[in-house]
Amino acid sequence: MLSRKQKHVLLKFFSMFSVVRGYNILIIVIAQYVASIYILAHDKPVRQVVFDLNLLMLVLASSVVIAGGYIINNFYDSEKDLINRPYKSKLDRLVSQNTKLSFYFVLNFVAVVMSSYVSFKAVIFFSIYIFAIWFYSHKLKKMPFVGNLTSAILTITPFFAIFMYYKNFETVIFVHAVFLFLIVSMRELTKDLENIKGDLLQNYKTIPVVYGEIMSKRMLTLLAILTLIPVYLLLYNFKVGYMYLYFYLCVFLLLVFLVLLWNSKTKKHYLILHNILKFIIVTGVFCILLIDVNVVLNRFL
Repeated sequence: MLSRKQKHVLLKFFSMFSVVRGYNILIIVIAQYVASIYILAHDKPVRQVVFDLNLLMLVLASSVVIAGGYIINNFYDSEKDLINRPYKSKLDRLVSQNTKLSFYFVLNFVAVVMSSYVSFKAVIFFSIYIFAIWFYSHKLKKMPFVGNLTSAILTITPFFAIFMYYKNFETVIFVHAVFLFLIVSMRELTKDLENIKGDLLQNYKTIPVVYGEIMSKRMLTLLAILTLIPVYLLLYNFKVGYMYLYFYLCVFLLLVFLVLLWNSKTKKHYLILHNILKFIIVTGVFCILLIDVNVVLNRFL
């Protein structure tokens, strides 16, 4: 049996894990390594990529900056989250705001130290990234269009760091990036619809608050249609191997998304839509392995 003190420490740990969304960070770490091995550095041996200390430092720096970003976002959104996510907010509040801020500064400092192992340019990159996340959480998040665009860009920025490290400028990488950017943009707008009540009460000028739910649904429909462009290019202009199954699944899920979208009216409905987009993103990470199954097996065996 755990003592009272041990239970308190355990609750504090789960609270901080909830604040930094450790499960999301784990997926990002996996995504960066998978993308490095099979797309960005596909011409290098797996061992060389996996045991590259520079890559490790970039991935870890990205992870702690993102964790810090979740903390500062939680700090500024604490009142709104009480309305939109009451149960999660209750768990998050087990750790004091002062402790969160202290941890935030420690994480950012650690990120700069880690990036300094790679190069001075990496230090500049992550310093700008840290500032951009803070500025987004403090100011830009409350602005329609600008907030959504900035959030989508910040989400894919860790992959840009790896992209610049390997300097692989193949067209297929840009098409993959556009696909990811559009799906993330859809997720951000869907989250705004999901959180419209709290945003309205806290005076957040999001797209649903300023322009209404119907306009937001039209924008999501347009984004879904635009997503079909990179999907078409990846299917018919580039070699994606068995990953074509994933893109066909994406098309099907986007159709389901649109049907549900125009019939959605409550927070629960929008949460389902949000989870569909999250499923597309997370599944895409692991489906990268399908680009060429034989090559994948050969490189590990």
